[in-house]
Amino acid sequence: MRAWSSPDVPALPGRGLPVRLHDTATGSARPLEPEPVASMYVCGITPYDATHLGHAATYVAFDLLNRVWRDAGHDVRYVQNITDVDDPLLDRATETGQDWRELADAETRLFTEDMAWLRVLPPSSYVGAVEAIPLITRLIQRMEPSVYEVDGDLYFSVRTDPAFGAVSRLSEAQMRALFGERGGDPDRPGKKDPLDPVVWLKARPGEPSWDSPFGRGRPGWHVECAAIAMEYLGVPFDVQGGGSDLVFPHHEMSASHAHVVAGAFASLYAHAGMVGLDGEKMSKSLGNLVFVSRLRAEGTDPAAVRLALLSGHYRADREWSAAVLSEAVERLSRWRTSVAAGVGAPAEPVLAEVRERLADDLDAPGALAAIDRWTTTPGTDPGAPALVAATADALLGLAL
Repeated sequence: MRAWSSPDVPALPGRGLPVRLHDTATGSARPLEPEPVASMYVCGITPYDATHLGHAATYVAFDLLNRVWRDAGHDVRYVQNITDVDDPLLDRATETGQDWRELADAETRLFTEDMAWLRVLPPSSYVGAVEAIPLITRLIQRMEPSVYEVDGDLYFSVRTDPAFGAVSRLSEAQMRALFGERGGDPDRPGKKDPLDPVVWLKARPGEPSWDSPFGRGRPGWHVECAAIAMEYLGVPFDVQGGGSDLVFPHHEMSASHAHVVAGAFASLYAHAGMVGLDGEKMSKSLGNLVFVSRLRAEGTDPAAVRLALLSGHYRADREWSAAVLSEAVERLSRWRTSVAAGVGAPAEPVLAEVRERLADDLDAPGALAAIDRWTTTPGTDPGAPALVAATADALLGLAL
């Protein structure tokens, strides 16, 4: 599958710093020193609706890591999936009377346009679930000692992975509650364990299906990401990323699928906080969404949207509002006025501080504050504005 085009990234003098990133599995920040290639898998969307700002916040967050790694001299292997066949997509297609493939294609195109507008660097490999079905069925075959059948559907036995639970560090009760809320079927009769996830659904009337060694059907969600990550990155890879709502069951289950066949998955699990509106998490189920495409259509400056998203720490849950966007528009205007002045205070300390803050668990608010201070500090260096602009562009993705 084709991703979006990459924006130009200016080269900066010197070299960036090694990154410390918060690891969900340990609950602490850990140093990342990937060699020779930095590798990252970030879970993509299920394309049944437009990209909202919760999605955007996650992809902008991991875009920071991509940029910081590149600034530190690493080649980056970044893989993202797109779940272009799954229950939510099929349900929406039925509701609207659309062909599920046409709906998936249309929403995928919209997503790639939104990401390009936000100047998110594209993944090296952008892989759809449908095109990955041969990879998925091969992984299920390798998992077969851990797989069993319930009425023609195949399930994975989580208890065959001794490390199950290590990613989320949740109690049994917490896992069971979340599994039911987030697409699992803990109460299905015939399962060995309520937490066992489906890896292959047998063909159902009116639904798409594909041939496999297990009969016609379609893949489960968690095994999709496991198969794509293992194929395109190998294991262990450096970072598994996504929103905090994916910690369990999705990232826990994907890791377990890999553990039973390869003994490893990601070295570190990083998660972005949720974006809320009017005190509630922004989600499709609640219908309280602010769509990126709507902001585009309204003529909003993409740098202002990105700046607003960066004004909160990536791990923190935060609120979106008209006031947040307005503050970002005003901040962006101050920065652009200072850059356009032609002279300014020396910019080398700004670059150093931005690098330092981003190396410390992607502290974007701290990085923004460094540029804020530069705009209020008098100076006569004619080269400073260009270096500040290049710093904002290369490391923060902000076009000044």
